[in-house]
Amino acid sequence: MVEARYYKKREGYIECQLCPHFCKIQPGKLGVCRARKNESDKLWAINYGETTSVALDPIEKKPLYHFYPGTQILSIACNNCNMRCPFCQNWEISQTDTKTEQLPPDLLLKIYRDHPSLGVAYTYTEPLMWFEYLIDVGKLIHNEGGKNVLVTNGLINEEPLLELLPLIDAMNIDLKTMDPDVYKNVLFGDLDTVKRTIETAHKNCHIEITNLLVTGLNDRKRDIDRLIDYVASVGRDIPLHFSRYYPNYKYWMARAVPIVVRRLILFDKEVIWQRGD
Repeated sequence: MVEARYYKKREGYIECQLCPHFCKIQPGKLGVCRARKNESDKLWAINYGETTSVALDPIEKKPLYHFYPGTQILSIACNNCNMRCPFCQNWEISQTDTKTEQLPPDLLLKIYRDHPSLGVAYTYTEPLMWFEYLIDVGKLIHNEGGKNVLVTNGLINEEPLLELLPLIDAMNIDLKTMDPDVYKNVLFGDLDTVKRTIETAHKNCHIEITNLLVTGLNDRKRDIDRLIDYVASVGRDIPLHFSRYYPNYKYWMARAVPIVVRRLILFDKEVIWQRGD
């Protein structure tokens, strides 16, 4: 682990300032993301280099369809997230502690050299909670001529975002809804912060936006219209992806989804929901 960036010591606790949660972390405790720990009167990035997944993916899987299409990219993930989406599609590695392997920057660089690709994508969970690691490995990958790609929920404060962006070549940002109450009360996030990330990133690198259509939560026509209008207001050239929803995590079997489910059909890993009228 390494000392974390962006924190302030307060009377009796440490305030993390990486994201808008501004976690007040007591001695020996962790922040919301489970990545930052108050120990010995310092804040530590205990997830530095701790990796759940390494894969060579098509760039379109991020999804990025207008950034070096047809290429592959080395993809890695941490075991952390600073949101609590109850329908998380990768909850096993984002919302719970799971086995990780230490992937120090020099070893990542070796893997990248041994498996030539477009660059490195920090993906699957929430890479912004890997901030210190991103800074270090991002510089190494750029020095090798590779591209750095973030697949992110966009929940980060402005100052660390501005420090990180010179190292980032492309981002896919999840814009989950245009309803601030859903962001706050269901997702444990902040819509204004995500919008600022989108608008700032658009001025600095290639971006594409993804919206996961969750049945009964954000799939009404007015929800989609508001989202499309917002993305177009930032840039009419920004690609917008709508992703298919699989009932998962706390929304499995629709226990937390406010709809009447008539039946669930499972076939060849495809999930089809039929709603009640």
